[in-house]
Amino acid sequence: MEENTAAVFPDVLGRSRFWLFGAVLLVALVYAEIIAGMVGQWYEDPNYGHGFLIPLISGYFIWQRREALRQAHVRPSWFGLPVILASLLLLIVAHAGTENFTMRASLILLLAGMTLFFFGREVFRLLAFPLGFLILMVPIPYILYDAVAFPLKLFVAKYSVFFLKMIGVIVLREGNIIMFPNAVFEVADACSGIRSLISLIALSTTAAFLTQKSAARRAVLIASAIPVAIFVNGIRVVGTGILAQYWGAAAAEGFFHEFAGMAVFIVAIVMIFGLSVLLRKMGTRHDKEV
Repeated sequence: MEENTAAVFPDVLGRSRFWLFGAVLLVALVYAEIIAGMVGQWYEDPNYGHGFLIPLISGYFIWQRREALRQAHVRPSWFGLPVILASLLLLIVAHAGTENFTMRASLILLLAGMTLFFFGREVFRLLAFPLGFLILMVPIPYILYDAVAFPLKLFVAKYSVFFLKMIGVIVLREGNIIMFPNAVFEVADACSGIRSLISLIALSTTAAFLTQKSAARRAVLIASAIPVAIFVNGIRVVGTGILAQYWGAAAAEGFFHEFAGMAVFIVAIVMIFGLSVLLRKMGTRHDKEV
């Protein structure tokens, strides 16, 4: 059941600013330790450095909707209450089991529930995507990370070795271990594509909602992060193998290894944005024909 109030969003923010500030402060106090731990992981774990950008990008998506929000009518909805209660229950259960992902994700669910409860469906509809986008700042559970990283390592190693053999490089493979006559390399997590994949999903999602109007084209652009991450990291492994074969193991380590990681990620970014431009042109052509 919803109340019949129909004040516009800016007026409600002005009238209820003290109550809203108190609610936000309470949430901040409850989640202070959880947020601090998540930010610490962003800083320490290179897989999640993009986490610092996600709230800023979410804020930009909200700013994009500022005109619609100014005209949105506020009708507080009781449907937000069960969402709030569910998020708090998740927090309690996850805290008891020290499960970081669920504790952190419960914050996003709580914000969604509070938006629906205090402002109603119209405002919630406008803020649903910016709020949902915040899930990309939450580091995934390590059990899921390992479940994805291991088969990716095997896949990248298998097809990189296949290509190296095609171009005449002497190489053998056992699992994710690649053996050359003068060197042995392991396809680690960084070379599997999982690190690039996590960041590229955030990047491709941002690009999709900034550049594409069609849901289908957005889905294609977001999904493209997977093959792009695998492809560019395969290039990295192949390049390492060629250097090891002809210039020795030392040439493939150190500076080259770090530079190659940065270079392939830049290539991946270019591929994502190139695809976004192509999809946008296809969409424009389709709209003209229709």
